[in-house]
Amino acid sequence: MYVCICYHVREREVRAVIQDGARTEEEVGDACGAGTGCGSCLDRICELIKEESADTRLPMVA
Repeated sequence: MYVCICYHVREREVRAVIQDGARTEEEVGDACGAGTGCGSCLDRICELIKEESADTRLPMVA
């Protein structure tokens, strides 16, 4: 599924960029172009950043 229609960037590419260290919409845009066109995908990019950040947290061990 495309996240960014302007630059034909798929969700898996955005997730990979985030997993490689992008932490802001701007860093994602610098890495793959997503969000640098019309900007309608910025909310989705932000959601993906939050999802990927939540997935990489280690569970608390009591």
